[in-house]
Amino acid sequence: MKIVVDCEFTQLNATSKLISMALVAEDAQELYFELTDNYELSDCSDFVLEHVVPQLGGVQVACTIHEAQEKLQAFLKGFEYVQIMTDAPLWDWEFFCEIAYYKNKWPGNVSNRPINLIDLYNETSVQVEGAPELPHHALLDARMLMSHYKRCIKL
Repeated sequence: MKIVVDCEFTQLNATSKLISMALVAEDAQELYFELTDNYELSDCSDFVLEHVVPQLGGVQVACTIHEAQEKLQAFLKGFEYVQIMTDAPLWDWEFFCEIAYYKNKWPGNVSNRPINLIDLYNETSVQVEGAPELPHHALLDARMLMSHYKRCIKL
């Protein structure tokens, strides 16, 4: 199963902290959470404060890092074999790894290398130009990226 991961985080620098993560599988199963104990608003860039924070959903999707790790483990266990796809491997993949590596163990059914969606789009000539800009909400972005991926495999 291929699963898109998308994350929102505090800023583009080495001290960036995860705010939210979404996973969308080819079969439309989804996982989305927002962390409550991983960052402060003062950690966020002006861009994140303006475009990301106002879209956060609140109580129904809020959880601690520990709870997020448990939710991710339960979600991933529902698949025989998982390949993670992302359009930002230097950011989203790293955050995914931090949450997926739980109790000093990597999930055995998850490939330890991501598929770079931008490379895949370029190789298959899927036109993402002219597509709406990603909304800077992890779940909405992941859904859109999965849609682009499905266009890719139909070529």
